[in-house]
Amino acid sequence: MATLAIDIETYSSNDIRYGVYKYADAPDFEILLIGYAFDDGPVQVADLTRGEVPAQFVQALFDRSVTKTAFNANFEMTCLRKYYPSMPLDCWECTSILALYNSLPTGLANVAQILKLGADKQKDARGKALINYFSKPCKPTKTNGGRTRNRPEDAPDKWAEYIEYNRQDVVVERAIRQKLLKLRPTEREHELWLMDQQINGNGAKIDMTLVANAIRMNEEYTAHLRAEAVRLTGLENPNSVAQLKGWIEDRAKISVTSLDKKAVAELLTKNDLPEGVRRVLEIRSLMGRTSVKKYEAMAEAVCSDGRVRGMFQFYGAMRTGRWAGRIVQLHNLPRSSMPVEELRAARSVVRRGDLEELELLWDNVPDVLSQLVRTAVVAEDGCRFLVDDYSAIEARVIAWLAGEKWRQEVFAQNGDIYCASASAMFGVPVVKHGVNGHLRQKGKIAELALGYGGSVGALKAMGADKMGLTEEELSEIVAKWRRASPAILRFWQDVDCAAREAIEDPGEVRRIRQGGLRFYVRSGALFIELPSGRHLVYIHPRLGQNRFGGAAILYDGVVQGTRQWGPLETYGGKLVENIVQATARDCLAAAMLRLTKAGYKILMHVHDEVIMEMPKNRGSLEEVTRIMSENEPWEKGLIKNADGFEDIYYRKD
Repeated sequence: MATLAIDIETYSSNDIRYGVYKYADAPDFEILLIGYAFDDGPVQVADLTRGEVPAQFVQALFDRSVTKTAFNANFEMTCLRKYYPSMPLDCWECTSILALYNSLPTGLANVAQILKLGADKQKDARGKALINYFSKPCKPTKTNGGRTRNRPEDAPDKWAEYIEYNRQDVVVERAIRQKLLKLRPTEREHELWLMDQQINGNGAKIDMTLVANAIRMNEEYTAHLRAEAVRLTGLENPNSVAQLKGWIEDRAKISVTSLDKKAVAELLTKNDLPEGVRRVLEIRSLMGRTSVKKYEAMAEAVCSDGRVRGMFQFYGAMRTGRWAGRIVQLHNLPRSSMPVEELRAARSVVRRGDLEELELLWDNVPDVLSQLVRTAVVAEDGCRFLVDDYSAIEARVIAWLAGEKWRQEVFAQNGDIYCASASAMFGVPVVKHGVNGHLRQKGKIAELALGYGGSVGALKAMGADKMGLTEEELSEIVAKWRRASPAILRFWQDVDCAAREAIEDPGEVRRIRQGGLRFYVRSGALFIELPSGRHLVYIHPRLGQNRFGGAAILYDGVVQGTRQWGPLETYGGKLVENIVQATARDCLAAAMLRLTKAGYKILMHVHDEVIMEMPKNRGSLEEVTRIMSENEPWEKGLIKNADGFEDIYYRKD
């Protein structure tokens, strides 16, 4: 097939940080430049500010025999559809996704540098300044004659540079694609990406009455708290850590090293605090909540039709390929502890905007507003949400892959894996809220912390030491969990061994019985082939030492914390974690594709949960659960279960 590489430069008064859908929704949005190249032909730039719209380019947009490519193609696709609404999308491919599939970072410049494409195929460093000048509004000044936007005639030299910058981006993007094309993902992954474009384009309707009232009520409540803090302390700025620390130390006769969330919570456990000090600490705790940030993101990102779009990044998690949240960040919404009826009541009060009633009925206003964030996402009139999610999908996947039969039997009988794990660990029956029920929590912590080679440190990270467990008891839990799960331990060991052997002998393919996983090295990377046929990719694999001096598998990637490209280390348990999470992702992706083909309109998906908007007389929760529980041919033997609810707004069941 012929290919058409595309890169565009645009103008909008809407900030791109709220996504391309809001960006292109601005009344003054326009495409300025289109850089394009057919196959290996020369790169051309069409200047739309001069009315240049090449007929050959437009014809190719509608020709399904021509593959259109771009880096972060969702931007080009969305912007071009503002000009050509009927332009087909199924013949597009994204070079950024091609890079992400191969464990390369986001960002055109980063990818080009890591691939060492050569000086003539690197991103033009002048881009940021040119984008700021031509593609964003400018402040009116006496120097620029009071204009709010820079046009080509205002700086012809800069405009010529912008044209060359646009041309160079096409050169770089095409070079990246050519370099990685032999490592492209499967056709199924492309189908999933097209589904992702549809989901992002669907967007979700926002209850702007609830959002506006929540923001206003939080501001008023915060102002009340600030005024009370000023009155109690006499400080001009009670938010000042230095001033407040001094005031507390003077009144309570204690040493205060910090006033962060954790420190304030610990101080509030003291029984001998003066009442005024206690109240000031309570106020600081209340004011420290970030309950309205999600509401503010919704208000900023909502499009003119009342929907927020573009909230999901395909292949957002490097290697595993899981989706990442964008804009509103639905993947880290606050959890709700309110019963459904109480949640409805609180939501009704906020929609009425009655702060006095909210304070009267609930002590912690920020907490209530925080718990209501999900409910700001609402179904269209005449529709409802069908919300369904997988039950313990990672635990099911690791039991299936490892062949841990007793765990699979628990799932087959719809048992409680935490009780079953505790029973296997301690050799006694464990029933939730029943006989030996106190052991269930230990089973739960062990399940969440120990499945991927973790030990006492992993238990502590899950808060096990806060339960009053001693170091000896934590070590005992690790030992008992591992004795109860021998197949999972073998899984860690077999994966570690297969990866090492593949690295030591790049010409050979290593296969293990667990999931039929295949390990091999080619093109300078370690590939792990999953049951679905998808690959996990580890760049520049080698054997070496970890930070503790022990043997480890090393590879290159984005270092967490610094976000810089550098060496990373892994081992059998960590590789198993990647494999399990990636396989769970593939289960969810396949289910969403089945649901889409069955006519269900997916608006959102959060972790292992799918949120669909359907007319009230179409579809059913029973059918959704059945479709989600079906197995693809590669999932044979995997026991899945899903459950959910219906409502007119989003919430947790």
